[in-house]
Amino acid sequence: MINRLKLLPFLVSLLLGLHRSAADVGTATSYSPPYLPTACYGGDASQFPSNNFFAAAGDGIWDNSAACGRLYLVKCLSSTVPRACADGQPPILVKIVDHASALVSPPSHGGATMVLSDAAFRAITNSSAGQITQINIDFTHSKKV
Repeated sequence: MINRLKLLPFLVSLLLGLHRSAADVGTATSYSPPYLPTACYGGDASQFPSNNFFAAAGDGIWDNSAACGRLYLVKCLSSTVPRACADGQPPILVKIVDHASALVSPPSHGGATMVLSDAAFRAITNSSAGQITQINIDFTHSKKV
């Protein structure tokens, strides 16, 4: 029979070694004005954060409009365009204000997890890399305001 006291340090180290992350990986594209009306808040212009970092939720995260108002930390991971992600750029905080399938302006690419406002997309991509229509992102639901 295994001595339980000898097994305890092993189990503790195993548990401490596990890393849990709530981050998901998806794709993002961008869209340009006009941004109103939105599926979440209609024609209310006060829905947009002052830095204009907002997004439309794709079907995978829309959750029957429960995504409205959710905040996500979004970071550019990669793209088919070399050097598309801005070097050293920390994640940005975006607010979901719309549903990607209901946008007034068409996105630069279809089927994305998130469609970022022009300002949000520019903040995490490298404009000198050329025309970037879609990126791979890491995104995490955030309670931070």
